[in-house]
Amino acid sequence: MLILDTSAFISLGICDCVEILLNEFDLHTSGAVMDELEELSGYDDLEADVAERWLERKDQLNVHQVGEAGEFDHGKIDRGEGSCAVLARKIDAEFLITDDVRALPLLKNIASTEVVISPIVLKALVKRGLLGDDEAKEKLEKLIEKRDWFETPIYERSLGLFGGGSTEDRS
Repeated sequence: MLILDTSAFISLGICDCVEILLNEFDLHTSGAVMDELEELSGYDDLEADVAERWLERKDQLNVHQVGEAGEFDHGKIDRGEGSCAVLARKIDAEFLITDDVRALPLLKNIASTEVVISPIVLKALVKRGLLGDDEAKEKLEKLIEKRDWFETPIYERSLGLFGGGSTEDRS
């Protein structure tokens, strides 16, 4: 059982994992995150397209109304992330997935589950035999490029999951 925040939905959609995730995992999120995806879908860009793809599959997600997450208003945690932390306290999820590295340390302190970045899901799919290592690395490269993660902390953490090296030369 996984809890996904908005950033995780966008990242995992960008690397074309919507179908495999819906088939392989019990996915949970909050109504606040669905509201954020709805808002994103109104734009005209890649994130809007990805948000729309998830919204079209909303009936395959476990969406929880968890109330206000104001107790977690630290300036670094938004409404969606806070509601996922509340949800983590209510259900027995294995992981809360987020790609907001500013919120990650606070979420780790307040969520009652392990908080990780979305590329760990790609690694899990490799371990389950659902993706080959090279395919997962290609998806990770696409994600890094489209989310503009180059030379950021999430970039380094993501590469570390797959042996620390990039699959292409950046020079």
